[in-house]
Amino acid sequence: MQLDQRDLEILRVLSTEGRITKAALADRIGLSPTPCWDRLKKLEQAGLIEGYGARLNLKKLAPHVTVFVAVELADHTAPSFQSFEIAMQRYEEVVACWALGGGFDYLLQIVTRDIDAYQRLIDAMLDARIGLSRYFTYVVTKPVKGQSAPPLQLLLQGE
Repeated sequence: MQLDQRDLEILRVLSTEGRITKAALADRIGLSPTPCWDRLKKLEQAGLIEGYGARLNLKKLAPHVTVFVAVELADHTAPSFQSFEIAMQRYEEVVACWALGGGFDYLLQIVTRDIDAYQRLIDAMLDARIGLSRYFTYVVTKPVKGQSAPPLQLLLQGE
């Protein structure tokens, strides 16, 4: 799909203001509502917009701890990677999982109530024999910058 400046502006606005009304979005990018809606539907159908959601302030909701875990698998075969990735879907506390190139195989972002709950989760993963060989725990002590909108203009420069 070929994107123009208005498409990029729609994506930029939605990445920071997912609840904006269609009328306000149209006004913001300088289109009438119907053409803006048509563009939005095309962006969704092309898979460029994966979904809409709220960023929650967990600090105000409940006690919690965020932990990043670098994981090495015992076996480096395609079935082992697939099995581990399928297993990650079962753990609600694993809020993100990335396959890595380099020293570690995966990086997990885990949110639990406390460190004890985190350790119980890791123990359960080890008991489940999902291929976890070694893991390295990094406890988040404070958020410095949360997930923000991707720098679309920088990513698309040169196209």
